[in-house]
Amino acid sequence: MDPTPSSSSRPPFDMVSGALSDYIRRAGTTEASGPAAPQSDPSARRPAGDSAEAGGQEQILGVVNLNTKLRITSFNLSAAAFAGVSVAAGAAFAELLPPEDVATVTQRLRNVIETQEAHVARVQRLRRDDGTELVVSMSILPAAAPQGGLTVSLIAMAKRLHLYAAAAAIGTSLDIGETAQSLAQSLLAWGDVAAVDFDFAVWTGEAVTEQAHERIRLRRAALAPDRAWPEGYVTCGDNLPREASRLLVGAVMRDDVPQAIVLTDREAIARALGDPRLVRALVPGDLPANVACIPLVVEGPEGTPGPIVLGVTEVWRRQERPFRDSELLDLQELVAKTARHVDLARQHQREHAQVLALQRRLLPRTSSDTIEVATVYQPTTPDSAGVGGDWVNSFPLPGDRTALVVGDVIGHGLGAAAAMGQLSMEARALLSAGLGPGEVLERLDETVTLLDDTDAGLAAGYSALGSTCCIAVYDPVDHRVVMSNAGHLPPVLVRPDGSAATITAQPHPGLGAEFAVREPFDVHEFTAPPGSLLALYTDGLVEDPVASIDDGISRLKDVVREVHPWDDLQQAARRVVAGLAPQGRLRDDVTLLLARMTGRHSRDTATWRLPARDDTPARARTLASSLLRRWRTGDRTRDDAGLVISELVTNAVLFGTGPVTLRLVRAGRRLTCEVGDTGNSRPRLRRSDVLDDQGRGLLVVHKLTTRWGVRWTATGKAVWAELNIPRVH
Repeated sequence: MDPTPSSSSRPPFDMVSGALSDYIRRAGTTEASGPAAPQSDPSARRPAGDSAEAGGQEQILGVVNLNTKLRITSFNLSAAAFAGVSVAAGAAFAELLPPEDVATVTQRLRNVIETQEAHVARVQRLRRDDGTELVVSMSILPAAAPQGGLTVSLIAMAKRLHLYAAAAAIGTSLDIGETAQSLAQSLLAWGDVAAVDFDFAVWTGEAVTEQAHERIRLRRAALAPDRAWPEGYVTCGDNLPREASRLLVGAVMRDDVPQAIVLTDREAIARALGDPRLVRALVPGDLPANVACIPLVVEGPEGTPGPIVLGVTEVWRRQERPFRDSELLDLQELVAKTARHVDLARQHQREHAQVLALQRRLLPRTSSDTIEVATVYQPTTPDSAGVGGDWVNSFPLPGDRTALVVGDVIGHGLGAAAAMGQLSMEARALLSAGLGPGEVLERLDETVTLLDDTDAGLAAGYSALGSTCCIAVYDPVDHRVVMSNAGHLPPVLVRPDGSAATITAQPHPGLGAEFAVREPFDVHEFTAPPGSLLALYTDGLVEDPVASIDDGISRLKDVVREVHPWDDLQQAARRVVAGLAPQGRLRDDVTLLLARMTGRHSRDTATWRLPARDDTPARARTLASSLLRRWRTGDRTRDDAGLVISELVTNAVLFGTGPVTLRLVRAGRRLTCEVGDTGNSRPRLRRSDVLDDQGRGLLVVHKLTTRWGVRWTATGKAVWAELNIPRVH
């Protein structure tokens, strides 16, 4: 006698398929060979004892058997959870699906027939007769032998399980829109349509305070399911009519106590709203309906009496399905859990807005007649933990120069933003004070080290160590750029002939890297002829998980080379970012600065190199006076400029060493005089006594010019002074 086959020798899922087939037979449904009526009456197909009101266990399992042509052979969808889902033997399984899901699900069904491998526990929607949808967990199994075909199990999640799963899922995002949409999708387990409306303060991130009902304005944050809605109905992004906002909030805050309310029929809803326009705006469609309104409430700040209403949720369903008390308790529990996440999202929105405002404040605003600048900044995503630490800036410097700065501060949020703002402002102040790029990076290095001191630093608990920065200073007269780099990616320079190269300096770790050997910041100079294009950027623009950083920089060079001299630079910058940054969710913040260098025309500049002798001041006055006559600046300007140049050159001869360099630059109605020497002493303005025979030179310069100062060079210093050129009539 042959031994009885053991259960372990049966094909995978065969026992499960058999058990599900037994579940169908117990329901007594008709096979496809005979006539079968659609299941549309939930009361006619609900087994005895299946009533939740009667205390029985809530049934959530449905089963459908299919043949190899994907048509229904038998089924059991008698559980109350499947009310409104019509099914008939002989019909195509695709008729149960939303149209947009038919192709995908059909392919899954055919794959299981071909491979005999189960497709387990995927979320799917089924169509109800009234156009709403039911969310289920669907598993596709090879049918037990000898039946063949497929067995499809459909599990409608029990309400309490759904409640806790939804509460956990809703808190995974700090984006207000995503939080609202997650809540609306979860509320569909209790109804046919779910809407979430937030007060304006939630959208703007404003601090919540005690609110008068008449001042609350609601905006629709989420609506489920996604479908075409009647004209006049409030959909996502629309503001609710002011009267509707007052009615909703006033209804759920009876006696200043937030509580859920239920309106059980359309007539009661129309009476409560009192205006056909409000009915069209708030009631989804013309079918009889009842609605549960549950407030989103948080405790007010200290000193604020009572709770604060963040918004209102509305759950709509057909009139023949009234809300039970247990369901209202579940709804209130879910909405109460969500309210905390909404308040966190509101606070995040406020932080995000503050950081973004700071970031935009630091962006360059104007270009000059010697350099054109365009910038693009894209944060990782709007729902990231605040805006990141990328920063970029360009600003004019004395002596007709322009500073270009880009940096990347570690991290995101207010800590990174505070460090970014401080470094950016400090870099601007130091460069404007005349320090060179290398010296500025030395000061920023010290600042980052200080910021990491959680006892004395300004960003306790946040570390900016390892932040990077690159500083370039453009001289439009010499057509040269002086650059220093602290761990940042190298700039890309495209020359007028179309050649492109990365500008590399001596490698140096990021700012505050005390663990590294302390080396001075390398200062690198290179020429930038008129028409050159310089690109400064952060790593988010060129990083790619499937390619090296060198490949990303190479792609950047190729894209920047395609920018033509006549292209609008801002549009070109956007094209560069669009061509390099990945589509969809960014991996890191993306920042790009493009600088098109036109330079100063030679007819507007002059430079002389003079020996340091006693007659040099007179020689300098003569050269300058001759040039200013050709520039037709007027007698007053020539006299003032001659006196200023004489004093500056005299100081250079007396207190400096080596040759003296005199440079004049005409820029519109401004004249810049600059005198350089190889000395390292800083001229200081001081008051002189009446009887003093020296010390008045800088005081004269101070009185005759609009501003003056000192900048440090690789060989010494340069003292500059600016004068206004009056119009000559």
